[in-house]
Amino acid sequence: MSTNKPANSKIPVYDLDQDGSNLDALDFDKVKPTEIGEIDFYQKRERIYTRPIKGFYQRIRLLTGWPLLIAYFGLPWLQWGERQAVLFDLPARQFHLFFISLWPQDLSLLAWLLIIAAFLLFTVTVWAGRVWCGYTCPQTVWTSIFMWAEQITEGTRNQRIKLDAMPWHWTKLRKKIAKHSLWLGFAALTGLTFVAYFVPVRELLADVLLLEASHGAYAWILFFTLATYINAGWLREQVCMYMCPYARFQSAMFDGDTLIVAYDNERGEARGSRKITADPKALNLGDCIDCQMCVQVCPTGIDIRDGLQYECITCALCIDACDAVMEKMQYDTGLIKYTTEKKQAKQHARILRPRLLGYLGATLIMSAIFLFVIFTRTPLSLDVMRERDALYYQLDNTRFENLYVLKIMNMSQQDQDYTVSLEGLDNALIIGNINAQVRAGEVYELPLRVQMHSADLDSHRMTFTFYVENISGRNKAKSESRFLSPIPSS
Repeated sequence: MSTNKPANSKIPVYDLDQDGSNLDALDFDKVKPTEIGEIDFYQKRERIYTRPIKGFYQRIRLLTGWPLLIAYFGLPWLQWGERQAVLFDLPARQFHLFFISLWPQDLSLLAWLLIIAAFLLFTVTVWAGRVWCGYTCPQTVWTSIFMWAEQITEGTRNQRIKLDAMPWHWTKLRKKIAKHSLWLGFAALTGLTFVAYFVPVRELLADVLLLEASHGAYAWILFFTLATYINAGWLREQVCMYMCPYARFQSAMFDGDTLIVAYDNERGEARGSRKITADPKALNLGDCIDCQMCVQVCPTGIDIRDGLQYECITCALCIDACDAVMEKMQYDTGLIKYTTEKKQAKQHARILRPRLLGYLGATLIMSAIFLFVIFTRTPLSLDVMRERDALYYQLDNTRFENLYVLKIMNMSQQDQDYTVSLEGLDNALIIGNINAQVRAGEVYELPLRVQMHSADLDSHRMTFTFYVENISGRNKAKSESRFLSPIPSS
């Protein structure tokens, strides 16, 4: 896998004055190299000006990007009963996901879910490469929206290049203000929505508009607004190339059968411009007319013709751009396409292979176990705390008493009536109300006293179990504790 281009390597640079938003406006008879540029390995980052392009894979990106946006901005507004459907209530230490409510005791389930997501990502990567990056990664989706705002305010690629090169004047200032206003507006909406996953959105929006929100809410909204504005507006491809670890360890999961975006060297070389009516074979040329469209649409600024590179996010923009050029030149499409390294080498390719099956099997097994635990978990928890003031109380010469506080956590979505019992202490007497009405999501503290006769004590330290269950008997929880009494004198 190649990485960056070598120091001081020479590449052809082309001058296309036509409007890149309309591919039909390009005159390929006039596409010729104008200069040779040198790229220094340590040169300062050059801004990438991308051309908009339409095509089959870009329609797929719309179908994957829009559900992500709709889900992100819409989920906080969904109601589930009397509460927000998706709400991470940190003060109450409850995480609500539609019909499921998770507590701090369920953090292991969250860790398990993250492991499943990681293995699912590994499975997809082994099979289809970086399709997550190219189609559904939030950085990619949000950057695409910011690029769209840039195009409608500053114009096409060539117009943006000329605008940045010209001195400051009112027209340039007006367009820059319009662009950054759209950027900041969408970033603010993103930041507000993110905080709405932790604070009920209807209360948050009203408090923000009335300037009554807490300082913490304003601080987090500002933080995520700036993070979105900087990442999607300014850093863009730098996040994918240098900040995201996925690009670094993907090579450990790639093999010869992994799906990649690749240029067909055998068909495309040698490159060169020609008339549409010209026969490339008579000119000793391949199908690549060296128009640089594949480079100009790339969001990370690479040339896919240089081979597989870690910067490639397999967004397929270069495929759609090249196919459009091939159709205009009346050549077969697929000069740049999704393929595998083995197919490129004309070797036997396999879809099912041990590594893919291993990741897939592990993902399915863990997912099945996770779903089983989720749907069979008891939405009830019991913690028992002994009184700390005294180990025990001696009521008379034959009776002893221990004090306990039972914390009953109703983790279900409905109010529940519970009954307390114990096992492991013969002839134990429970003093206090053993019935408790606990509201949904409430932690109820129930003080109880347990008395024992000395004749029933087999030891000065006896282990027993508290049980709590609802009236129907479907939900039952237990917690172990100890009954203490004096140590017998020898």
